[in-house]
Order: sequence, then C-alpha cells, then structure tokens
Amino acid sequence: MSTDAAWARIDPLPLAGPGRCGRWHDHRQAINGIVWKIRTGADWLVVPERSCPWQTL
Repeated sequence: MSTDAAWARIDPLPLAGPGRCGRWHDHRQAINGIVWKIRTGADWLVVPERSCPWQTL
C-alpha cells in the first residue's frame, strides 16, 4: 500500500481526462489495488475487497 508521503507526491496528478463520466472510486484505493495486483501477480478477479472492484481497476 502506498504511504502518506508517497500519496502526497502523486495526489496532485490528474487521474481522469476531461469528458470522463460516471462515479469514480477513491483514487488512492484504486492505485493501491493496481499496485497490489502488480506486486502479487494475482488475477484481477481476486483483488482484495478493501480495494475497488476489479472492473474499476
């Protein structure tokens, strides 16, 4: 999981382009889920529940 210091560095970066619609999950949750997936090499379908749904990641 990302630390508060790491998140402070990436928080200001735009994560969604203009014209995107729909409800976005918490960006920190989504990034933590993606990092977990990459670090573990697990399938997308088994992303932990504390993260966003796998379809969002």
